Amino acid sequence: MKTKRINFWAFFWVVLAFLYFFLPMYGTLDFSLRMKKGVLSLLAYQKVLADPQFLASFRYSAIMGVITVIFSILLFVPTVYWIHLKMRQLRPLVEIITILPFIIPVIVYVFGLIRTFSGPPFQLTLTPFKTDILMVAGYIVLAMPYMFRAIDVGMQTIDVRTLTEAAQSLGANWAQILFNVIFPNLRTAILSGALISFALVIGELILGDFLARPALGPYMVEVGRDMAYQPAALAIMSYALTWICLGLITLFSRSNNNQRQILGR
Repeated sequence: MKTKRINFWAFFWVVLAFLYFFLPMYGTLDFSLRMKKGVLSLLAYQKVLADPQFLASFRYSAIMGVITVIFSILLFVPTVYWIHLKMRQLRPLVEIITILPFIIPVIVYVFGLIRTFSGPPFQLTLTPFKTDILMVAGYIVLAMPYMFRAIDVGMQTIDVRTLTEAAQSLGANWAQILFNVIFPNLRTAILSGALISFALVIGELILGDFLARPALGPYMVEVGRDMAYQPAALAIMSYALTWICLGLITLFSRSNNNQRQILGR
């Protein structure tokens, strides 16, 4: 009886979670297909993809996402590596710092960036290029909880000290250790953090809106003010991109685990 009760409640919560998460998505998908009255069609998606402003905003956000991922990796991999190798006592403090984007509202964070970097001596909002630099810095901070934890978890699965000592015994310097030893052993962790960070940048609204840059998030809001079916299509496309990123994370994680099992045998 106890086993049946546990199975029933597990099934109940799974169904409830499924309805909560996927029923609204189904409603959005169904609505996005009804732009042509009485017919299910992809007309809303065609109009979105044919809009030059959508292509420009998606291209901009994708470029910002790639730049954010590159600089995040170059920043957090050496930092986490050094913490695990030399400064383990600082790990609790760094963990607290990396969850600050969850605590501080993004709107407060953006106003702080504008207030701090719009005037002398920085003046990073005078030109589009300087504003893009500020955007990337803001994205790195927003992606920090995901990137740090992904790399930190990956770092815990390898013997950092042994790998470092072995590389040093072969004459490798610190740069060679990082790029030839540490980075290859963190491929899955880095990819996981990179994909989540990229999806975050693609869907982010507040930074692009308040810094007046042509990002995808502000474009989606602008379309939502004047149109009905295109915003639903954009929402489904955004969901699809997020699920693709999650699927790639799962795929590469499984392949990496399979390789470890084979090597272990």
